[in-house]
Formats: sequence, structure tokens, C-alpha cells
Amino acid sequence: MNSIGDREGFAAFLLRLRGRGIVPKDMITAFEATPRHAFISAQWHSIAWSERTLPIECGETIEGADLQAAVIAALAIEPGSRVLEIGTGSGYTAAVMSRLAARVVTVDRFKTLIEQARQRFEALGITNAFVRQADGSNGLAGEGPFDRIVVWASFDGLPRTFVDQLSSGGIMIAPIGPDEGEQVMAKLTKLGSRFEREDIGVVRLQPIARSVAAVI
Repeated sequence: MNSIGDREGFAAFLLRLRGRGIVPKDMITAFEATPRHAFISAQWHSIAWSERTLPIECGETIEGADLQAAVIAALAIEPGSRVLEIGTGSGYTAAVMSRLAARVVTVDRFKTLIEQARQRFEALGITNAFVRQADGSNGLAGEGPFDRIVVWASFDGLPRTFVDQLSSGGIMIAPIGPDEGEQVMAKLTKLGSRFEREDIGVVRLQPIARSVAAVI
């Protein structure tokens, strides 16, 4: 924490999490150890720990800290977990999860975001988070299976293609619903060859893109 404002913002973030019953100590330690300012532009530093979605490069956004924490808590990452993230964005959530998991592979369609995330990981000494530029709409079949999968873009129906990429008992979290309007953030636990679904909140995220960005 670099400044009084940063510490105050983090303290307010913690109070909101505790109010919602989200208090995994290892996760909170991982958030505290990952400098959020390093992942967003200076003009947003004063509200870095807010619930607001903030703009980043390539017309994309970083989700509010509260949503990121709720999703990471629901993933219940364990020290040996292999994690797949679809939607690297700034790289912040992958950096946090790398402090909880054995290995994180994070995928984005934008080369610019991938390169920036890789530089941020290197600057922070993170060696177990790996970035890929790829179309993640059907996961990353060549690198699985994964124990945890998180997707920061919505599907219009149950993402069944991911079942085979999850280990037995593995957890996937993804928004499910229409492209426009609200979606439900679903926690999908693999049981045999199917998902057991638990809905954990309402979100508004962009629909999953089924391509790689050609230029940026």
C-alpha cells in the first residue's frame, strides 16, 4: 500500500467484503499483496478499490474489486489448483489467483493486454501465471485439465464445452444470460460428466467473443 488513500480504499473494500460474509484470510492476503495501482491508469487510482468497473486499454474494463473478490472466493482455489482464466484484461485477477494457486493460465484476445499483463507479472516477480493470446470461447483444450476455470464474459447458455477441461470436482464460474442486460454469475461444479449449478449473483458483462483481435 503506497499511500494513505490506498490504505483507506483497501480498508473500505475489506469492510464491504466482511459485510457480505466474504472473509477467506488467504484471499485477502493475496489481494493486499497485489498492488492494484500497477494494473490501472493513474487517473483511476483514487477509486481503485471501489465497486466501479474501470476502463483499461483496447476498450476493455477491469471489474470492480468487490466482484473480483466474490468470484475468487467462490472459486475456493487451493494451493495445488491449476486455474484457467478467460479474459485477462489488466492481469490483476490472474496475479491475485497466482498467490493462491499452483499455476494460472490466463487468455485474452487482445495482444496489447497480454503483453502488458506479462510485463506486470514480471515486475511483481510472479512466475506461475502464464498469458496466452487466444480465442478462449471454448476454453484451452490443449492445456487442461484445470481444477478451476473463471470466465469474465457471458454465455447465452450453459458452457458445456468446458466440462471436459475441468478435473473431477472442479469448479467453473461464468456469467450466463442474454448479451444485453443482466446475467447470472453461475458456479458450476463438475460431477461426473455434468455440471451442478449454483447461482451466486447478478452481473452485466460483455458476451464472450469468438475470435482473436487482428491488430491490437
